[in-house]
Amino acid sequence: MIEKDAVSRDFRKQVLGYGLTTAEIVYRRPDRRWLLQTYVWQDYDMFPDFPALKDFLAFWETKLEGPLFAVTVAHSKLIKPAELRAVDGVFRLH
Repeated sequence: MIEKDAVSRDFRKQVLGYGLTTAEIVYRRPDRRWLLQTYVWQDYDMFPDFPALKDFLAFWETKLEGPLFAVTVAHSKLIKPAELRAVDGVFRLH
C-alpha cells in the first residue's frame, strides 16, 4: 500500500486539476531602464485564472525593482481524465 507521504505534492496538484504553467517575464533592468531582461517562472497553476502566477507577479511588483514589460504564459494540463484510471489490484515483487 502506498503511504500518503509517498505521493508528491506536484502529483496531487495535477490530480486536482492544476497544470504546468510557464511564464516568460520580460522586465526592465532597474539600473538601466532601457535594457530588457528575461526571467522564466514555472509552477503548477489553475487555468484560466492563474492564481499562483498572479501572486508571483504581485510580489514582483511590490518587492522587486525591475518594472515588468511583458508576460507570456504557456499552460499544459499534464494529467487528463482519460489518462487517470483506477487500479484493480496491487502487484508485489520480492
